[in-house]
Amino acid sequence: MILPFRTPGEVAAAIPAIVDHLGKAGLLAYPTETVYGLGSDPSAESLAALAALKGRAQNKPFLLLVASRTMAEQWGLVFSASARALSNAFWPGPLTLVLRGGEGRLPDQLRGREGGIAVRHTSHTGIARLVAALGRPLTSTSANRPGQPPAPGPDRIAEAFHDAIERGQLLVLDGGVLGNVPPSTLVDCTSAMPRLVREGAIPRAELRRAAGSLAP
Repeated sequence: MILPFRTPGEVAAAIPAIVDHLGKAGLLAYPTETVYGLGSDPSAESLAALAALKGRAQNKPFLLLVASRTMAEQWGLVFSASARALSNAFWPGPLTLVLRGGEGRLPDQLRGREGGIAVRHTSHTGIARLVAALGRPLTSTSANRPGQPPAPGPDRIAEAFHDAIERGQLLVLDGGVLGNVPPSTLVDCTSAMPRLVREGAIPRAELRRAAGSLAP
């Protein structure tokens, strides 16, 4: 199924169906401030289904989208001084931070090799409303098969994941066609010194202008 998800009214009408779908371990394709994403409820069962749909190794983690820093902290994620400074400057927005914490609250499948969990406060207003309504984070990975470019809109998603849509496993949110926007910038904040993992929508120079010595 493909649901319209562009106007505030469409977002409000779609949220109850999305919450119900995710609560039944369903998967979601949705627009973000950068590229279209695939996501799920942050449970072990849903993560396994998402990895199978994406066609990626079960031990490669997904990131989390939150509706606020408070939500991230409620799930046990820990903000270092650098993470606080960077999130204050760039959240909501296309900055993903790798944070320690979440033990016993979030599945270990979300953890990378450094032991942290990647998290972003999305600035897409519709998805932020959805995550707030869920009351829990939404997992996220780019909407594509490995080695393929991210889908720019729902039509390409429907082509790539036709079978999952037909059997009702994948619900697609139509937020229109997105422009050629870089992915989020990714900073590892699991150590005392932050490390720039991927320079994306926010350049390193902007990180440093905003957070000074607390930036990578």
